[in-house]
Amino acid sequence: MALKEGVRPALSRLRTGSALLGPAFVAAIAYVDPGNVASNISAGARFGYLLVWVIVAANLMAVLVQYLSAKLGLVTGMSLPEALRERMPRSGRLAFGVQAEVVAVATDLAEVVGGAIALHLLFDLPLLLGGVITGAVSMTLLAVQDRGGQRTFERVITGLLLIIAIGFLASLFVEPPSVPDTLNGLIPHFQGADSVLIAAAMLGATVMPHAVYLHSGLVRDRHGHQHGERARSLLRATRVDVGLARLLAGAVNLGMLLLAATNLQGQEGVDSIEGAHHAVSLALGPGIALMFAIGLLASGLASTSVGAYAGAMIMQGLLRKRIPILLRRLITLIPALVVLALGADPSAALVVSQVVLSFGIPFALVPLIRLTADRELMGDQVNRRFTTLAGWVVAAVIVVLNIVLIYLTFQG
Repeated sequence: MALKEGVRPALSRLRTGSALLGPAFVAAIAYVDPGNVASNISAGARFGYLLVWVIVAANLMAVLVQYLSAKLGLVTGMSLPEALRERMPRSGRLAFGVQAEVVAVATDLAEVVGGAIALHLLFDLPLLLGGVITGAVSMTLLAVQDRGGQRTFERVITGLLLIIAIGFLASLFVEPPSVPDTLNGLIPHFQGADSVLIAAAMLGATVMPHAVYLHSGLVRDRHGHQHGERARSLLRATRVDVGLARLLAGAVNLGMLLLAATNLQGQEGVDSIEGAHHAVSLALGPGIALMFAIGLLASGLASTSVGAYAGAMIMQGLLRKRIPILLRRLITLIPALVVLALGADPSAALVVSQVVLSFGIPFALVPLIRLTADRELMGDQVNRRFTTLAGWVVAAVIVVLNIVLIYLTFQG
């Protein structure tokens, strides 16, 4: 009897704690989008286990950034765009909104193209038709959010995240990677300028601007404006939420790289997603290749839905103009469909989109660190000095690597 009485409170605490999870899993979709697939597969195919350490470093940086974003929303009751609106003149808000819109279009480009490639691999559909279907399905997912509420949307997106994980991690059970080589890859080192370029692409694209904006709004909508002990309790739950979500997303990214390092290293024509899929089919069989394509499709569908949701939140926060989320979906979908209609190389489109996204990262990171270090705004939940210092180091590393990425991309 005493045992049962002790178990019930434990189960109750477990249910209560699990109910607080969710926002970070939605934001984590940004870290397993088709752009990540392309860079991680390319890194493993060209350099084997060399850049395992980059995945680990990227994951650690993302944990800090996403926690600060969630913390801002919880403590202030404002999303990052709303906090910026309170501190910027109208002209500044408009300029900020323009760059955010360009970033949203670039985000959608990568994700719709990724979904189109997946549908082409699965059903041999033309890329344009695949892009239209990806857009239509993402609209359905957004309608779920609009009518079913945030919790339902979180569950759907978390389900897609699990599908992505299964799709990209399944190969590791068929052909396990080398443990000694993986451990050796944890030691930071390079092999020539090309490995530096890919590392810059992987690290520089670690923090997607829309994920930073979105996470603050998701936590605000879930928990509202909290103070005192309640805020401290929710921040502890938020750390768990962010940690678990980043652990899963980091495992998926590492799985992509290990898949390529184990099965594709040194092969010709595997720099593109299509080429990697073909090589996986030859090396591991059609079943694993099918799971790879399904994971890519789930990545495209989930990430384009989350990207459109973030775009609507950004515009509403900055400009106080509520745009119907389905209309927002069309605004950013059309440029992606135009690119596909023009017959652009999908892999090249993914690269260009990542470069454009690079320009938006400082606009999200720098204000986030400054705001969470502002005692007047954050009260007793203001960042500790070490946290602020770590944030500035992460921001500097990511910004510098994005500059390197942009320079090397145009030089090449």
